[in-house]
Amino acid sequence: MSPRRALPLAAAALLALTACAPVVAVDAAPHATDPVCASVVLALPQQLSDALPRLKTDAQATTAWGRPDAAVVLRCGVEPLGPTTERCQSVSTPNGPTIDWVVVEESGDWRFTTYGRVPAVEVLVPEAVTAFSTTSFVDLLGPAVALTEQERTCL
Repeated sequence: MSPRRALPLAAAALLALTACAPVVAVDAAPHATDPVCASVVLALPQQLSDALPRLKTDAQATTAWGRPDAAVVLRCGVEPLGPTTERCQSVSTPNGPTIDWVVVEESGDWRFTTYGRVPAVEVLVPEAVTAFSTTSFVDLLGPAVALTEQERTCL
């Protein structure tokens, strides 16, 4: 095979591989177009753990980690929470910010929503993920989430 012909074949093979990369379907949040959300998503880590590498998503201001069939999903621009009786947990990042999260368990799935931050950020952890990973990675999201404006804190 000539070198001229090998290059287009290699490029076609690479394109085919990247075209097959799994994409996680996610619904964009109502305020996903807030410019701060773009900064948040760009600042998020590529991995949350060895078991949770970053995945592609199909919606603005979102990202995911894990496997296509069991992914942690982050959405920026969800409706900010008002006063709540749900558990509010302050999570500190080592040598970094402290973020307040409202933590709700729903039938084995976990929902973490920032409290007192605009735009609000939501992290969904399905039960399928907790079968092979803990939720102790939430602190790794702190530096990116801290780009949102803090208006209130947990009591």
